[in-house]
Amino acid sequence: LANAGKIALAGAAALSIFAAPAQALTKSEINELTYLQVKGTGLANRCPEVVGEDTITPKSGQKLTEMCIEPKAWAVEEEIGKGGKTEKKFVNSKVMTRQTYTLDGVEGTLSTEGGNIVFKEKEGIDYAATTVQLPGGERVPFLFTVKDLVAKGNGGSFKPGFQMGGDFSVPSYRTGLFLDPKGRGGTTGYDMAVALPGLQSGEEGDDDLFKENNKTFDVTTGRIEMEVNKVNAAESEIGGVFVATQLGDTDMGSKVPKKILTKGIFYARVD
Repeated sequence: LANAGKIALAGAAALSIFAAPAQALTKSEINELTYLQVKGTGLANRCPEVVGEDTITPKSGQKLTEMCIEPKAWAVEEEIGKGGKTEKKFVNSKVMTRQTYTLDGVEGTLSTEGGNIVFKEKEGIDYAATTVQLPGGERVPFLFTVKDLVAKGNGGSFKPGFQMGGDFSVPSYRTGLFLDPKGRGGTTGYDMAVALPGLQSGEEGDDDLFKENNKTFDVTTGRIEMEVNKVNAAESEIGGVFVATQLGDTDMGSKVPKKILTKGIFYARVD
């Protein structure tokens, strides 16, 4: 995953989808807007732009705050058949979620290990339920997140070209209180589908529906690679691009999750 992320990150930096939009706003410009000026425009789902190519060397005790992570493109790993052979490839997908999929207000501690910056995520709006649709119409839900991220950098200063990456936790898309169409849940609801008592009356009958009846809260691991391309030392701001891979929804343990590739931009302040 680490090597795949770095290769994808190198390509992402060169893609036009990460170019700053014509109406991109800086953090200070966004702060000047009123609620009514932002309402309905989609600005609340976008990360601020950073202007500058300076260098920031974080000091002991400083943190990354107001981190914003905005996805721009999604792809789902599928098995593609060709010439009697199948291979796994990422297929470009269309986001079906309204403009609520950006992470914001994420913050964490900064430290140095071996002369390299290490960022440990602590809190913020660090997850967003998102659904993408494959070209064939299949929809894939997943929890876009960076919970408990520990990202290790390749240097001691934030500057254009600085890279950092690491693993994060991906909680279950559904929580224990969610009930499926048969009224079954993880911590509440029925133990089995009430409409099928005959099929589930013994051990053999329950085997076929074991995963459907026994809900689990699956926590998986994802990975993100980030590259800084803009630094504003006066405002203590950094910005850049990211590539993240993670698993999608398991339907509380009843199906095999698909792998999701997400590319986009990020923003953060060094405080």
